[in-house]
Amino acid sequence: MSSVTTRTVRPAAPHGSGQEPGEGLRDIPLPPYVTGEDAQFAVRAVVVHAPRRWSGGTVCRNDASPHPCRLHRWGRRVLALRGLRAAEIDALIERGDPTAVVRPPDRPGA
Repeated sequence: MSSVTTRTVRPAAPHGSGQEPGEGLRDIPLPPYVTGEDAQFAVRAVVVHAPRRWSGGTVCRNDASPHPCRLHRWGRRVLALRGLRAAEIDALIERGDPTAVVRPPDRPGA
């Protein structure tokens, strides 16, 4: 009887890619314009992937990766594009409601 071991190995970054071997994944691209649906996904991302203190430092509450994880960073950037200030985003995270509704941006003269 033979035993087969399967390993998944992350391929090395190609030379000239600007990515060092072992470097984490890049940020998630932003949408070309932020819709209400994007904002709701972003709220869910920042709340579900909130920081959590752990013995080894601050980690993502959802998947224990180093905080801020890719989805948390993406959510913050989308909400900032939607017009929320950092304090408002922090308040959403502290409230802990992933279904919180984000107000549409103010458009003077519209």
